[in-house]
Amino acid sequence: MSGQTFPDHFSAVAPAYSSYRPTYPDALFAYLSELALGRSLAWDCAAGSGQATLGLVPYFERVIATDASPTQIAQAPAHPRIEYRVASAEASGLTAGSVDLIIVAQALHWLDLERFYAEARRVLAPAGLLAVWSYPMQRTGDAAIDEVLSHFYSDVVGAWWPPQRHMVETGYRTVPFPFEEIAARSFDMVACWSLPQLLGYVGTWSATSRYRAAMGHDPLPGLASALAPLWGRPEDEKRILWPLEPRVGRLSP
Repeated sequence: MSGQTFPDHFSAVAPAYSSYRPTYPDALFAYLSELALGRSLAWDCAAGSGQATLGLVPYFERVIATDASPTQIAQAPAHPRIEYRVASAEASGLTAGSVDLIIVAQALHWLDLERFYAEARRVLAPAGLLAVWSYPMQRTGDAAIDEVLSHFYSDVVGAWWPPQRHMVETGYRTVPFPFEEIAARSFDMVACWSLPQLLGYVGTWSATSRYRAAMGHDPLPGLASALAPLWGRPEDEKRILWPLEPRVGRLSP
């Protein structure tokens, strides 16, 4: 999320975003750190409330996380090796040539790509890495539950997804990526959630927020009613999976 006029779909739900968004697998950050030629500084760009930021800490001496939303940054978890800043992706304020790894987790579609890529090239160290990823619709492995969730995604709030959503659904494969691309590994992001936790997550979707604002009511009670007979006890936990297929590129000389 970026810039003075960035499309801020999340500040209003920042506490829920912090509570209900899934966290990324440690194996992803270990893999990226192995690809990086240095481990002095990582930048989590458009960090939101820090879903990916903590994952960088074991592998880098310093982590800087930026987001254009002060409300989101205020929700991020404190750590002595993390510095949080309110800043746009296109004007980070970072020192030129200082960053070994930049990550953009589930946020590239909100950025001005040309200006962000210019900023990435400015701040990356020689042969530094940029890694971006998105996660599509979750899967529970229960066909009936997945069908209800797919209907909600496409038919209930579908008209309210911002136009950038197609970039997420294609894993950013359709956008320019002007770096020396590396054939990256795939990962699975997994959570074990109760029904209230899943509903909390769906409530953070940008389309859900836009639906509420436009229609004047919350679509989640209807979704909860449709899922309840399929779920069992609300407190029962089910395994939720999102496939991750990051794009990783190295700064060319």
